[in-house]
Amino acid sequence: MPDYIRIALDGYGGYAGYLWHEITHPSWHNYFYWLIGVSLFFMMLEWLRPWREDQAKFRKDFWLDAFYMFFNFFLFSLIIYNAASDVVVNFFNYHINQLTGVNLKELNPMYQWPMWSILLIGFVVRDFVQWWTHRLLHRFEFLWQFHKVHHSVREMGFAAHLRYHWMETVVYRTIEYLPLALLGIGLYDFFVIHIFTLAVGHYNHSNISVSGRITGAIVGALIGVVIAMGLFDVSLLAVDASWMVRLATVIGVSLLGAIALGPFMKKIFNSPEMHIWHHAYHLPEERHYGVNFGISLAIWDYLFGTDYIPKEGRDIELGFPGVESFPEDFQHQMIYGLNFDK
Repeated sequence: MPDYIRIALDGYGGYAGYLWHEITHPSWHNYFYWLIGVSLFFMMLEWLRPWREDQAKFRKDFWLDAFYMFFNFFLFSLIIYNAASDVVVNFFNYHINQLTGVNLKELNPMYQWPMWSILLIGFVVRDFVQWWTHRLLHRFEFLWQFHKVHHSVREMGFAAHLRYHWMETVVYRTIEYLPLALLGIGLYDFFVIHIFTLAVGHYNHSNISVSGRITGAIVGALIGVVIAMGLFDVSLLAVDASWMVRLATVIGVSLLGAIALGPFMKKIFNSPEMHIWHHAYHLPEERHYGVNFGISLAIWDYLFGTDYIPKEGRDIELGFPGVESFPEDFQHQMIYGLNFDK
């Protein structure tokens, strides 16, 4: 039987050390500074080319949302989630092993696959599970009480992406753990998936609007970098290829992305124009439980008929009936939903 108290203490201590190392040691594999960098990138885009030009640069609740970004990305893990999840994962693996003889930490059917395919499957499966989880947050009243924190945003901006109740982290991770673990992914976090979904989530909530050809070119450029640098077990170029060949590869694949992916990007990936309707105050009665549940990918909404973009939503009212009396400070939002009489 595992020593769960020791696991919990190690979880707290290990993550505290990790967090301090993240802050004091900037690197290309540093979540802390990637969060800052991605956030500053979208802040600059919002300031330079805002979709809603009359919205203040520091919109309503900007600083509250900025705090949420660091709380939900780092501090919540330090305070409770990291140690608690270590205990749950070990408890789950131990009892599955006792009942079936299967060790999920060693069960990895894709172990011999190239890294790019593992990352791709991990991203798609995780996003699909999160899409269904997101629907549950809207469908069941006790979960909706927690999800109201995210929908209390009245002016949209990139930082609103990570404004959510801490219970959502528990719900998402609990539901997504088993299917990902059974696939042999998700027993550890993939840095690239986290950063990519962070960027897409910031984009979805940003006060910007860009064409599909631009986003297609960006995705193409990212693929081009992977090919040119031989990342994630991709080795299409010669090892001694010159920098000019590598640069030409990035540019060529970027142009191909703009042409081939451009017309379909807003059907494949979520976007500000689509996600704004997810936050709409007024929805048709038949859409009472919400629309556009996509986290990173929009394809699930189009496949399952939950897509809804009746017109340009740039200036629609955001929130939900009753948001006017919803708590506006962090302390009360964090305990909201725990008292169902509120």
